[in-house]
Amino acid sequence: MRHKLASASAVFALTLAIGAQANADTANAELHDTNDKAVGSVTLSEDNGKVTVSIEAQALPAGFHGFHIHAVGDCSASDFTSASGHFNPSGVDHGDHAGDLPNLLVMGDGTAAMTFDTDRFAVADLFDNDGSAIIIHAAPDNYANIPERYHEPPPDDATLATGDAGSRLACGVIEQ
Repeated sequence: MRHKLASASAVFALTLAIGAQANADTANAELHDTNDKAVGSVTLSEDNGKVTVSIEAQALPAGFHGFHIHAVGDCSASDFTSASGHFNPSGVDHGDHAGDLPNLLVMGDGTAAMTFDTDRFAVADLFDNDGSAIIIHAAPDNYANIPERYHEPPPDDATLATGDAGSRLACGVIEQ
């Protein structure tokens, strides 16, 4: 009997250790709109050098929306500008920011769900001194992908910096 208890204790301890390790590589964000209404959640989980990003959202306008990780974990401003610009630790051009994620397609009923993998960042990277946030924008992101034939006049700074994704509809601070 004592052997079975010791084995059960060892299995329980191993399960706790594995769970603690898994939690260290997982983060979440609860998304709220500009009226502070909950509109969705995002989970980021890391395994073998890739981060799986999953979002479920509701009560959003139908269509494509820019979806990004922003550099500061602060959604306190009424327009969410407190989250600063896109997460871009390498200082590269838009479209290649670590925080540039695929556009989010919201269905006609206002719901959206998407899951994808990325290797542009590790979950731990999102927890620098000021944290990070997830933003859903009002318009789709063109990733500053403007064909040469449209460069008369050249793309403006907003296009090059944000991909014309527009205002910020929802924000969530990334937390562990």
